Amino acid sequence: MLTLKLITEETDRVISGLEKKHFAGAKEAIDNVLAIDKRRRESQQMLDKTKQEAKLMASKIGALMKEGKKDEAEEIKKQVAGLKQQDKALQEQMDNAEKELNALLCTIPNIPYDEVPEGRCAEDNHVVKSNLKECDGNDTVGNWTVNPENTEAKLPHWELAKKYNLIDFDLGVKITGAGFPVYVGLGARLQRALINFFLDEARASGYTEIMPPTVVNQASGYGTGQLPDKEGQMYHCEVDDLYLIPTAEVPVTNIYRDVILDEKDLPIKNCAYTQCFRREAGSYGKDVRGLNRLHEFSKIEIVRIDKPEHSKESHKEMLEHVEGLLKKLELPYRILLLCGGDQSFTSAVCYDFEVYSEAQGRWLEVSSVSNFDTYQANRLKCRYRHAEDKKIELCHTLNGSALALPRIVAAILEDNQTPDGIRVPKALVPYMGGCEIIK
Repeated sequence: MLTLKLITEETDRVISGLEKKHFAGAKEAIDNVLAIDKRRRESQQMLDKTKQEAKLMASKIGALMKEGKKDEAEEIKKQVAGLKQQDKALQEQMDNAEKELNALLCTIPNIPYDEVPEGRCAEDNHVVKSNLKECDGNDTVGNWTVNPENTEAKLPHWELAKKYNLIDFDLGVKITGAGFPVYVGLGARLQRALINFFLDEARASGYTEIMPPTVVNQASGYGTGQLPDKEGQMYHCEVDDLYLIPTAEVPVTNIYRDVILDEKDLPIKNCAYTQCFRREAGSYGKDVRGLNRLHEFSKIEIVRIDKPEHSKESHKEMLEHVEGLLKKLELPYRILLLCGGDQSFTSAVCYDFEVYSEAQGRWLEVSSVSNFDTYQANRLKCRYRHAEDKKIELCHTLNGSALALPRIVAAILEDNQTPDGIRVPKALVPYMGGCEIIK
């Protein structure tokens, strides 16, 4: 969440940032924060004052008793008792204000960086890079001839999955329900190949592999901002009050909850493969066909904990890492800088990676790489100690998908169709036991 220091010292910038995110009632929310904080501080000041008064009065009691002034001593005892009752009421006021303040801060999103463009929705995002150019005619990129207006010759991945017996969507419905596919034979092997490839690439880039739990407690959901904002999108195990993770970001980042790190250990670089679970309530239409939107899927996540002055460099390195994966998979891709209105609740800046689906004639999001500034760290109490002056400061947290499998699989199947079968990207051939064509 936003820090009180930021809100009080840069109020106008905070309100402007919230308006860029199209957060309704931005000024009113910040005014309420400042009013509650003022009330809390006033209670604190009064409490400090009454405690000091009580301490001074209590120090006189012993001397009065020695002098035989018992009545005066008893009177002071009564006054001290009265001040203690007043202290109790002031402490309660302060505690209530603190709770009210934290509850309100949890409803206020992060503010975007200056480079984040204005805009309300996905249509307003800025394409900053692409390895193909959409045009009216054909455009050749790598092994593809891409024409977004002519996709009849290509089969969509759900038909290819059935044709080559790779994924059984109907069996998934039988076992669990829609959005829980069953991968079969070479389809399952392709999943495992991608997982191992992504993990090996992450390790080669200096990330330490983590194998975290796939269920977390409420404190972990709160720490990374999924709670209380996204509880409707998470699967909740009510008896044990645990949540199935929507991404490995949640357990991996929470490793550093309530931790003070040493400056010399930063940046921390972790990666993790997990199953991810999302209710995706309200999703419908072409966006949920086949692998486009699932309730359970595999994903490799990269997470960094860094110093504020180095986090932008870390973000750049993460973007380069994800782009390198797409290049090695020989997929047509583009990178978008998300506008304020399309950013997540917790991010300060976010870039999306999309791959092009020839059969569907559209772009499919496969990764979001975000810098959260101190927003998550403030909730997590994730801090670091400066090497020289030992000053303690909030860290910056960052994460990104590297990569999410479903739409990568969809793009590999759709964009690599040949008369002989599905061509396997060269980078995956060793992980597929030498298989170059899925027949």
